[in-house]
Amino acid sequence: MRGKLRWWIIGLVTLGTVLNYLARSTLSVAAPTLKAEFHMDTEQYSWVVLAFQATYTIMQTVAGTVLDALGTRLGFFIFAVGWALANMAHGLATGWQSLAAFRALLGATEAAAIPAGAKAVSEWFPAKERPLATSAFQMGTSVGNMIAPALVAYCILRWNWQAAFYVTGGLSLAWAGLWWWGYRNPAEHPRLSDAERGVIAAGREAEPVGKPATRSAVLKSRGFWAIALPRFLSEPAWQTFNFFIPLYLVAVWNQDLKSIALWAWLPFLAADFGSLAAGLLPIWLMRRGASLLDSRKLTMTVGALFMIGPACIGLAGSPGVAIALFCVGGFAHQMLNGALITLCSDVFDSRTVGTASGMAGTSAWIGGMLFTLLIGQSADQFGYNPLFVALAALDLLAAVVLWSLLRNRAAESPRGA
Repeated sequence: MRGKLRWWIIGLVTLGTVLNYLARSTLSVAAPTLKAEFHMDTEQYSWVVLAFQATYTIMQTVAGTVLDALGTRLGFFIFAVGWALANMAHGLATGWQSLAAFRALLGATEAAAIPAGAKAVSEWFPAKERPLATSAFQMGTSVGNMIAPALVAYCILRWNWQAAFYVTGGLSLAWAGLWWWGYRNPAEHPRLSDAERGVIAAGREAEPVGKPATRSAVLKSRGFWAIALPRFLSEPAWQTFNFFIPLYLVAVWNQDLKSIALWAWLPFLAADFGSLAAGLLPIWLMRRGASLLDSRKLTMTVGALFMIGPACIGLAGSPGVAIALFCVGGFAHQMLNGALITLCSDVFDSRTVGTASGMAGTSAWIGGMLFTLLIGQSADQFGYNPLFVALAALDLLAAVVLWSLLRNRAAESPRGA
């Protein structure tokens, strides 16, 4: 491996993803405190969550287009400053309605993180290294969630709930400055050696040819729908883990804030290993003869099969067993999701990776938003157990859809071609 600058670049992207998810996860840890402070029931809390999801869903497509238009450096910087300030504004909330308004602002600005990461990977890495690079920045999503319980609980117990939002937002603001200082694309980076530039340019022979290079071509391609539909089906699991584990621990096992801080980070540690598996398994499979696209599809399918674990949470006899099954779910989701995110870099031209990833993210978040609405309407009445079974079924269906739509050459052709 000649040159290491590209790995420093993905480290910078990963840090931004950590802080992005730390900011959004602040609410889920503070949720028991805020429910008591604002006298919210679970349905009202679900509307607060939905406010974030709705704007995030819409803005992923917009953010991807902005990133392709302005470039990764400037586009991601603008969105990072926006989410930092929006998160800090949560401390000004006086009720669930104003809290929902600030969540909507946060969702609109945080939507750039995954498209920006995918675009940076497409710019800086050859095809064979993209799974590992993608898994690196995707690990940031679970690290942010893992840090949140301890940091947010500390801020609440040491100061107040408002401080939790000020601290996590301030960290994101500092990172935005670091991003502006440290990121350039390969053609402009003054520290990139000719040898490493050659590594980045080489090794693309395994990529599909004739990649869609316009927004219209992306929407018409079978490859886009092969990614977007599985993401629609699989995203509800991750959003349930993000937003409802603390409330589940309170509702089912009567855990307090200190216990949540002790337990709730563990599924996201397991998710880190799932992200790592999403980077390593495709490389192992390709060395044993699997094609580029088949290596991604097999990785996604293995992750979907592991989702049978959280489907069994209703059988747990203790909070420890329930958390262990959540850990299996965190590992499984990040494994399958890493494969799906990497496919955007594999299937689409670097000029449209942001757009394609953003539109696929919009599809994913529509699925997550609909499932959150279902939780809000049914969790208090029927419990969480049927919902966990449904999450596993949706992920298994997502694997079937991926194999049905994405073929080694169909990914580059318009649907029906």
